[in-house]
Amino acid sequence: MLKSLLILFCLLSLTAQAAAPTETDLTGHWQVKFTFAGRADMHLILDAQTKGSATFLLLDTAPDSKPDASPRPAAWLQTTNDRVGFSGETEIPFGTCCRETGTLIFKGNFGSNNSLTGKVIFVGSTEEEENPIGFRAMIGTFTATRLAP
Repeated sequence: MLKSLLILFCLLSLTAQAAAPTETDLTGHWQVKFTFAGRADMHLILDAQTKGSATFLLLDTAPDSKPDASPRPAAWLQTTNDRVGFSGETEIPFGTCCRETGTLIFKGNFGSNNSLTGKVIFVGSTEEEENPIGFRAMIGTFTATRLAP
């Protein structure tokens, strides 16, 4: 968890800019769809609570594309210019035979008070010497829609 928070705060601090606070707020339930290049869409429910705590409920990443049994801890941060980030440790499928444990990081912007779009990064726990960050990683895109309370 500490690793995911550190990565999230580093990524967000690189892009934060001074601006007036906005009325948009990440707290609440979000349906998130994310995709990595050449892979099928994946889905999760983000439950963003107050003071940066959250949970992920992965909907189609458990074996046989079933939902996870219980939510996983996550964290979120909202910066200026309607920018948000959320991350958590998870396990996702790699191909048809394997699974990878790592950190799932979402970084994006509010499209409106009820939608988000942005980039998703998965940093796995498998070391890869040829990768500049030293670990298996994937980059993709995401969209999120606020669910009714």
